[in-house]
Amino acid sequence: MTTDRKKYIVDIDGTICTTHDGQYAKSEPLADRIAKINQLYDDGHKIIYWTARGMTSNTDWPVLTRGQLEISGCKYHELRMGKPSYDVWVDDKAQWLF
Repeated sequence: MTTDRKKYIVDIDGTICTTHDGQYAKSEPLADRIAKINQLYDDGHKIIYWTARGMTSNTDWPVLTRGQLEISGCKYHELRMGKPSYDVWVDDKAQWLF
């Protein structure tokens, strides 16, 4: 357990699962990446999944998304919907995890 706990904001599609053309129900988990995030959780860091699912289609996906996270064995503290859809995110606090 580390004393230098951090908060990790983690995207879902293309990060911990493969998703093509907004077909979220057909997403496939990426077990190696989920294992890395779960290890961060186990080490005491705060894990927040934040997804843009539904932001361009105005469809509400939290039930499907929570179910997929559970089935995939994802450990997390919070799920946030409504992340803005973007092409490039520039942030002075961002670090590349993978």
